[in-house]
Amino acid sequence: MTLMRPWRFVVWFGTVSLLADFVYEGARSVTGPLLASLGASALVVGVVTGAGEAAALGLRLVSGPLADRTRRFWGLAIAGYALTVVSVPLLGVVGTLWAACVLVIAERVGKAVRSPAKDTLLSHATAATGRGRGFAVHEAMDQVGALVGPLVVAGVLALTGGDYGPALGVLALPGVAVLVLLVWLRSRVPNPRSYEEEHTPYEHEPAIPESAPASDSRPLPRAFWTYAAFTATTTAGFTTFGVLSYHLVERHLLATAWVPVLYAAAMAVDALAALATGWLYDRHGARVLVVLPVLAAVVPALAFTRTVGVAVAGSLVWGAAMGIQESTLRATVADLVPPGRRATAYGVFAGVVGAASLVGGALTGALYGTSIPALIAVVAGVQVLALVLLGVSARAA
Repeated sequence: MTLMRPWRFVVWFGTVSLLADFVYEGARSVTGPLLASLGASALVVGVVTGAGEAAALGLRLVSGPLADRTRRFWGLAIAGYALTVVSVPLLGVVGTLWAACVLVIAERVGKAVRSPAKDTLLSHATAATGRGRGFAVHEAMDQVGALVGPLVVAGVLALTGGDYGPALGVLALPGVAVLVLLVWLRSRVPNPRSYEEEHTPYEHEPAIPESAPASDSRPLPRAFWTYAAFTATTTAGFTTFGVLSYHLVERHLLATAWVPVLYAAAMAVDALAALATGWLYDRHGARVLVVLPVLAAVVPALAFTRTVGVAVAGSLVWGAAMGIQESTLRATVADLVPPGRRATAYGVFAGVVGAASLVGGALTGALYGTSIPALIAVVAGVQVLALVLLGVSARAA
């Protein structure tokens, strides 16, 4: 069987992610109200959703090395997606709080299981398409699902008078499509590493079929660690949408019902920014990442004003920064780490981003309650440090 062209592989994998985002972003858009309807307090909702995000990022420190050690990239990707698409429809029918909490966390565990393996599979094809463009197209397609899923759930809730069963049950359909596409894609491209070996062969790493176990205990490159330090710093100074939306509602700049609409607009900007910076990355390399700390510094300066138009613009800038974080940052990891250690690197990278995101959310939330000018100044200072670390990372590469 002739190997599928690299771009076709990227697009089909993007379709898988689009459908998967349809499923889990649709569910995440109503997780809070769903748990509340089952008797959860605000504390329980916060603990459960926080535990889910911690699992989604922290467990990749395990799933990444496991993928490299076993080379079961397809198996882990399919298992992770299966856990997600099975957990979501069940949320609408369990009827008890404890079971719903378990399913919310299980859905996030599915993301942790699949993500390092998925990113590694995708990284092989992007060696031929261009790292930046390949990851950018994948991210753009991903965001289409993130837009459509919540809108479909909202529509079904409106039609059924707020019944979560049908609203989440309808997500089983794209979930089935995810698994069918994955199994078909695996049959067409059982070893995506062939793309990279044909395009940029690694002389020190002979071709190894996915089914064969391989041990590679070499440390991750120094350039990866300096790059991870840059990423951690810029993320730690990044304002979360939760704080942005809190400001918009508390200062009566937007009605609560308009916040999801603004979020959808930010996701559209996310996709466009991913495509633009991905194309620039392939032409100019990691220097294009200079724009990320700049955007991150601009967000609070715009978003925390008392003028509606300016605050909305700040939220859209936040979306642009998110697009770069979700695409070009991941593409750079693939260029810094050889294939035999790449899943491990993606797992470590996700752990770094998760820890930094927690710090960033706590930092900006605390400063917002104390002094908005101080928040703007501190974020700007953190992003200046991030620019310095990006320069150090470029020299180490």
